[in-house]
Amino acid sequence: MERISIDGVNIYPFSSTEQLIKYIDNHKVMLVAVNAEKILHANDLSRELINNNIGYCDGIFSVLALKKKGVKDVVKIPGCELWLEIVEHFHNSKSFYLVGAKQEVIDATVSRLKDEYMGLNIVGYRNGYLNTEEEKKALIDDIAEKKPDVVFVAMGSPKQELLMSEMQQRHKAIYQGLGGSFDVYTGNVKRAPKWWVDHKVEFAYRLFKEPRRIKRQLPLVKMAIKLLFKKI
Repeated sequence: MERISIDGVNIYPFSSTEQLIKYIDNHKVMLVAVNAEKILHANDLSRELINNNIGYCDGIFSVLALKKKGVKDVVKIPGCELWLEIVEHFHNSKSFYLVGAKQEVIDATVSRLKDEYMGLNIVGYRNGYLNTEEEKKALIDDIAEKKPDVVFVAMGSPKQELLMSEMQQRHKAIYQGLGGSFDVYTGNVKRAPKWWVDHKVEFAYRLFKEPRRIKRQLPLVKMAIKLLFKKI
């Protein structure tokens, strides 16, 4: 599949979640969600992390940027939905390892996953608080020993991508960074209502509920201006 470059960030223009999952079934790589913030704030390191792996559209503005480039059927694939689609597709054929969130959240996540997906093989999991180099080394050693097929890391960017990059050096697998998805899955954090999600304005709902996020939303305004004046 040909990637499309947006300001030096290479994005795979998947037309559906199913197409993405079919693609990664034959590729042991890291999945990196790409949104307006990651495009506009990209530096040499973050570009390298995305461009050496699979960047997919996890934001409406990255979708619009690709459509400006002539890609007609690209779709937004929310990471908080994608990881569960991956579990659904591979729960009878692949093994999993989960990292992230508080201990009670990761415990609840694993418990619910096992209830919902019979036969799911979770070979290991731990919380996302790696306070020392020794703890990080022990985690990477455990992954290298247990050799899971799929590894989910929920720590937020760029921390999760940097950690997964180190994991990749020891063990090749499908990796996905999830941000706060374990908290959403267990009900500790509420996602936007369905109407906002369906109409591609989830970012606006978040801003409405949490006005302090305005600084984080500024890249959306910058991206919109660039798209409007064809500067991207």
